Amino acid sequence: MADRYLTVAQVAELLGTTERFPRRLIAERRIVFVKVGRHVRIPESALNAFIDVNTVRPIGDRRSSLRRAA
Repeated sequence: MADRYLTVAQVAELLGTTERFPRRLIAERRIVFVKVGRHVRIPESALNAFIDVNTVRPIGDRRSSLRRAA
């Protein structure tokens, strides 16, 4: 299946941010992007990879590790 190429505005909408945040990711080279002339596009797979890498997973149930056996 072919990758969709998203505009900065579309990426910002998907992330729930302003357009400034994806533009900063591009400027800092923290996300993969494609230049088409003067236009910048972000592959949907690159956005998903960025989200996966920056997702913080829960540690687990801490209460069970704090209990002591009598």
